[in-house]
Amino acid sequence: MSRLHFASALLPSGWANDVQVVITAGAIAEVTPDVAPAAGDQRHAIALPGLASLHSHAFQRGMAGLAELRCDSTDTFWTWRETMYRFALAMTPDDVAAVATLLYVEMLEHGFTRVGEFHYLHHDRDGSHYADPAEMAGRIAQAAEASGIGLTLLPSFYAHGSFGGAAPHDGQRRFINSVDQFAALMTASRKAIGALPGANIGIAPHSLRAVAPGELATIIPLADGGPVHIHAAEQVKEVEDCLAWSGQRPVQWLLEHAPLDQRWCLIHATHMTDAELSRFAETGAVAGLCPVTEASLGDGIFPAREFLDAGGMFGIGTDSNVLVGVADELRQLEYGQRLKHRARNVLSGGARHSTGRTLFDHALAGGAQALAQSAVGLTPGARADIVTLDATHPSLAGRRGDALIDGWIFAAGGSAIDCVWAGGNKVVEGGQHRLRQSAREGFNAAIRRLVA
Repeated sequence: MSRLHFASALLPSGWANDVQVVITAGAIAEVTPDVAPAAGDQRHAIALPGLASLHSHAFQRGMAGLAELRCDSTDTFWTWRETMYRFALAMTPDDVAAVATLLYVEMLEHGFTRVGEFHYLHHDRDGSHYADPAEMAGRIAQAAEASGIGLTLLPSFYAHGSFGGAAPHDGQRRFINSVDQFAALMTASRKAIGALPGANIGIAPHSLRAVAPGELATIIPLADGGPVHIHAAEQVKEVEDCLAWSGQRPVQWLLEHAPLDQRWCLIHATHMTDAELSRFAETGAVAGLCPVTEASLGDGIFPAREFLDAGGMFGIGTDSNVLVGVADELRQLEYGQRLKHRARNVLSGGARHSTGRTLFDHALAGGAQALAQSAVGLTPGARADIVTLDATHPSLAGRRGDALIDGWIFAAGGSAIDCVWAGGNKVVEGGQHRLRQSAREGFNAAIRRLVA
């Protein structure tokens, strides 16, 4: 058991002062506001619940910054994808473990305490299958265990190169499974995370490009009640190709043919009609938004104001992990809306509402739902995922309540984070993860080999 005391803490009921939190077996056992610190309490100034990155491709952290050289033709998502394939084809299991470990260390240092790992790098470099189908998934679990981050593993089913069951091309050879092979992968992946505290599993049909309708229907039960994540309508070309194949847009097709409900998360869903947006919101499924990656890849801007007005839910992910941070994703989300609507505080939710707090609350709830976390926040029964802010940071000085979140997201960024507990373990102190140096060394050694 450990006891923490916070001068100010964001509880589900709102901000409270002098809050004592008791942690037992990795979970919050008691939360008591308006009490003086007791002997033995660890004392901190400002506490928030940790957030989830609901969408991550860990291996892509290794190529961050390596795709910023313009191609001879127009540079798009599709040309970036070829660079990604070449990088993915070179990585060993040890490389994946090293890259994922540093990534998860960075996530924790920047306010993420759980990750939804949309994992599709399954096979050996020549496309042959490892003796253990979960060889690569096991390396993800290894990185999560070392760093302390909560893991929702989302093994991805990928069978085709494009709509209509097109054959995959050679660059995708490490991703491809039949339905039977994927079932074996799911069984092995459950075993790989079995001993990892707080870990759970879902499935991730990659996209309608990569999964045929019959396959989608067959693999959904393999989630066994867990979350179901799928890329949808990220790019205009994807929408056009889906229309040519089916006569329907990607989100429209899913609304008509898939059992969308609160278990589902549609990643990106950038390009929707008003009718699609309204119906999507009604399903209770979560929109998995990755604003930094969507900006990096030139995807477009999600209709966030309209989606929230329709009652939709969203969470945030780090996707390609080109830049990692809670504040970075939420700031980019709001700033994209400001550029689109040419107005300020677009997602605040109403007059006199804090934009930062509104974004934070939505991301907390949406991320928890998308990763099947039944209890979330600083409340008894929830996993003890806690982030403290440095009250001496210049962008937080003299502020209280929601102004602290605004200062963190829009002015301070990751430098405002002091300590982080993940599953009750204090993994970040003074802004640095306990494994930062060794994780960097392992990452650097792997990347030097990969880019040589």
